[in-house]
Amino acid sequence: MVQAVRAERSPRGRVARVVAIAGVVVVLDQVVKLIVLDRLTPGLPVVVVEGLVALTLVMNPGLAFGLLAGVPTGWRWVVGLLSLLALGVLLRVALRILPSGGWREQSAIGLIFGGAVGNLIDRMRFGAVVDFVDVHFRGWHWPAFNIADSAITVGVMVLALVVLVDRSPSTSV
Repeated sequence: MVQAVRAERSPRGRVARVVAIAGVVVVLDQVVKLIVLDRLTPGLPVVVVEGLVALTLVMNPGLAFGLLAGVPTGWRWVVGLLSLLALGVLLRVALRILPSGGWREQSAIGLIFGGAVGNLIDRMRFGAVVDFVDVHFRGWHWPAFNIADSAITVGVMVLALVVLVDRSPSTSV
């Protein structure tokens, strides 16, 4: 028990938690995407909850929410470069947070890194990200997403909540 607490407090233990969580996210994301690619026909929805959720295979060549999806094929490397740049920025943020951050921050960074790497693997393999969760309501569709996107979203939300909740009253304006 004491060793586990010491490991969490050590820089190596913090990094190990981030890497473990990121690894789980990448593996889960890639396994589910393999199943989706094997079982779904592009653009053909499989209803999960009538009028709300369907599984629809979409290859997203753009960034989050399809941003830059219209970039010509010859320029898709720009999207990949922007993804790598985002990972670099995340690494800088992680290096600032990890020395003083607890399990919440470590878990959030692991989720974000794992999601980013999962989508980057897709970009390298297919030139696009495999998306398949289609949330819709009365003709309105949220952009399709995947497990990696969900991990990134949850990780960012956890970091935001930590910042909001842990903010001391003396720092508020």
